[in-house]
Amino acid sequence: MRARRYPGGVKILVLGSGAREHAIVLALASDGADHEVLAAPGNAGIARDAALVDVDMMDPGAVTEFAQAHAVDLVVIGPEAPLVAGVADALRERGIPVFGPGKQAAQLEGSKAFAKRIMQNADVPTGRATHARTIDETAAALDEFGAPYVVKADGLAAGKGVIVTDDRAAALDHAAAYLPHGPVLVEEFLSGPEVSLFFLSDGDTVRPLTPAQDFKRALDGDLGPNTGGMGAYSPLPWLADGFGSIDAFVAEVTRTVAEPVIRELDRDGSPFIGLLYAGLIITDEGVRVIEFNARFGDPETQIVLPRLETSLADLLMACAEGTLEEHAAPTFRDEAAVTVVLASEGYPAATITGRKITGLDDAEQIDGVHITHAATAVENGALIATGGRVLNVVGTGSTFAQARERAYEAIGRIGLEGGQFRTDIAAAVATA
Repeated sequence: MRARRYPGGVKILVLGSGAREHAIVLALASDGADHEVLAAPGNAGIARDAALVDVDMMDPGAVTEFAQAHAVDLVVIGPEAPLVAGVADALRERGIPVFGPGKQAAQLEGSKAFAKRIMQNADVPTGRATHARTIDETAAALDEFGAPYVVKADGLAAGKGVIVTDDRAAALDHAAAYLPHGPVLVEEFLSGPEVSLFFLSDGDTVRPLTPAQDFKRALDGDLGPNTGGMGAYSPLPWLADGFGSIDAFVAEVTRTVAEPVIRELDRDGSPFIGLLYAGLIITDEGVRVIEFNARFGDPETQIVLPRLETSLADLLMACAEGTLEEHAAPTFRDEAAVTVVLASEGYPAATITGRKITGLDDAEQIDGVHITHAATAVENGALIATGGRVLNVVGTGSTFAQARERAYEAIGRIGLEGGQFRTDIAAAVATA
């Protein structure tokens, strides 16, 4: 059973419009308390589980005024853009509890240069990198590190600012597309399995969640362009092979990555209150940080939160109020979770939107299946796709084979002209 610190419920405003925010809303709704959940701007799926409100999530003043006028107990900021825009700062200045770091701390995601400086000062293991401000500097860095080439936009790029390629010309073209907006980061290529691990923080105390693995490439076999994520699964049983257990891996990363970063941010005058996302890679030399995000990851949130046993509202409120030390590490159900993303035709390069979606009710009749909406709206009584990643189909089960079978059976019942999805999400772990 989940703890019920707020049995009468609290009023929570969730900012965002994607599947991540839908997953947060669903987790709050299953908390065992009578929470009143609002969302802005939301989407057609979120509207089934929360009351949509008309407030601009990018406007710090508007969000703050709404929260005050409607006696909101907690604001949860889902996407990165409102964080970088300073929405959390404005709320804190008015004394409104908010889950999400301030503008300066959010630079951990908003600026690769800032993140590298924090990691260096905190002695956090990461790859070598060079910041390039011109094409000539980029070319020199590419030649220094060699292929495969890794180039990242310094600022926010909706998960698509990274290229990993053996084609030097393609790496230079990628850099050229982002250099007008700021520097790019050229990194050494790190080889090994990737892991996503979330940490809750109240600016001092750190509590880990559970590892997940996502699939960034658009096509089966990890081919095609990078995307915002085409699927994910959790837990990661194979971590036990190298670390003895999943818990041992989590403890090591907490000690060597999360806690040093949170302490360094505090020393830097940028206390981090919210969700620290660590994108990790397990190399032959050990765990290395690829990147940090300053919010729940997408699509990993969609399979981490359904396994959460601890009250999400309690955890988020504890972070906002600075009382996380009073809470033990969150616990998770012993089940497998797999999510498969259904994307629009042409995603990510030339997305075709506005097409009708059918079959969701039929898909959700399958045991262990639920669907989170990423980019949907209702027009003339029909559900339509409004973006690149449209739906996350989540399957849970006692084994990965069962969870995966359920997810793919469900996605097969959904109609979307030109819709695309990967067919190999969690395939390796399901047959291990």
